[in-house]
Amino acid sequence: MVSLLTAAAALLVFCAPGYPGAGGDAQPLVDEFAAAATKAAGLPEGSLAAVYDADEKSDLARLARPDAVLAFVPWPFYVQHGAELHLTPLVQADVLPVGTVQRWTLVARSGHAPPPAGLAGVDLISTAGYAPAFVRAAVSPGVPLPANLTITASGQVLSGLRRAVNGEPVVLLLDQEQSAALPGLPFAAQLQTIATSRPVPVALIAVVGNRLPARKASAIKEALLKLASTPDGAATLGRLRLKGFVTPDLPAAGAP
Repeated sequence: MVSLLTAAAALLVFCAPGYPGAGGDAQPLVDEFAAAATKAAGLPEGSLAAVYDADEKSDLARLARPDAVLAFVPWPFYVQHGAELHLTPLVQADVLPVGTVQRWTLVARSGHAPPPAGLAGVDLISTAGYAPAFVRAAVSPGVPLPANLTITASGQVLSGLRRAVNGEPVVLLLDQEQSAALPGLPFAAQLQTIATSRPVPVALIAVVGNRLPARKASAIKEALLKLASTPDGAATLGRLRLKGFVTPDLPAAGAP
């Protein structure tokens, strides 16, 4: 294991299912981040590589590779796959403009029948729809979700909201940035909030299994916690819409 960051480059996988941005567009940014983290941690130049991937299946395939030692994951991905991938949180991301935690909001057309009966047979659309375990945990216990509710992964939030307003059997689970944009929509008055989640982390960097020696993991953690303290580090983070990283403060067991 010790050779993972001294021989061929180890891999940090930026998992971003449901969010925009092609891997090619983001690759220079994650390359810059990997180089900055490597330097700050005092590791050999080129010993850590990074890749951006916005497809869940591809993310899982990449993380199955033995050279994938770190994963940058949204909280829904962690809830859905953290146990099976043996992910151990290293640092918690401070994401612009949201911060380190956010609430998710369940939105429906005004006048929609109240839950749980009103959600029977409905299609719940969300960028986090690939993570049904997270979706159900985020909405419950405030709103029990019927077993026959469908959960769909989609980044087409605006078209989904229009469908809801038009009376289709659709509700949407929005992240904090998406829900903050609702008042600016011309049909905002035709929407209502059904439920809001507890505050949950936005994203984490986690160690994959036991692929990273504890000494190297500790060095990378300390480097990431301090990365925003230098102008170059802050600039690198800013290009990835990050303010910095903090020590993980995760919800209690049973929370989403």
